[in-house]
Amino acid sequence: MKVTGAKMKIFDITLPISPDMPVWPGDPTLTLEQVESMDAGAHVNVSRLECSVHTGTHVDAPHHFLNDGRTVESLPLDILTGPAQVVQLPHSADLVTAPILQAVSILSNTTRLLLKTRNSDIWKRGEKLFQEDFVAIAPDGAEWLVARGIRLIGVDYLSVAPYKDSDPTHHILLKESIVILEGVDLSAVEPGVYGLFCLPLKLVGSDGAPARAILVG
Repeated sequence: MKVTGAKMKIFDITLPISPDMPVWPGDPTLTLEQVESMDAGAHVNVSRLECSVHTGTHVDAPHHFLNDGRTVESLPLDILTGPAQVVQLPHSADLVTAPILQAVSILSNTTRLLLKTRNSDIWKRGEKLFQEDFVAIAPDGAEWLVARGIRLIGVDYLSVAPYKDSDPTHHILLKESIVILEGVDLSAVEPGVYGLFCLPLKLVGSDGAPARAILVG
């Protein structure tokens, strides 16, 4: 991966974290509360954050679905950083299947893949409510990614798997230690190869963690 200062452009693909952001149904809503206020006479401003570890842009560790002890602090940084390819999938695609992945131009050396779908329009519109009909990866699409040697897969909504059918896709990917990056905003990113920098919080023993993710290109 090569970046030059004169031509470098940074794309922040992280969702803003705020109390009015969409969260997965049943997960805790986000609370950001100021517990010390200089306006009220305190020496400093201090806030408290309460949320699911799968809030906004986040990574899934294998422990999320496999209950196997492979928690988020063990995820390898050399997979979370490096060249990544962004591919545009047809807006007509409601499910990312193996034939759809086979039809797009994925470079032979790609190991980090970010899928831009019609989901990205959700972030562009600024939707605050959870969308049940988001585009996700079908089990045969997950099997295709495993066979293709992908080590990190990123998706532009809050889950890599279809709503109310989460298990198969997650199991296929996490069993093979593929890092899952969910909830990226690709609305301002054109297809191409970028440098990915994705740093989840180092939460010891956690099944996932919010992350700050950027693309450089």
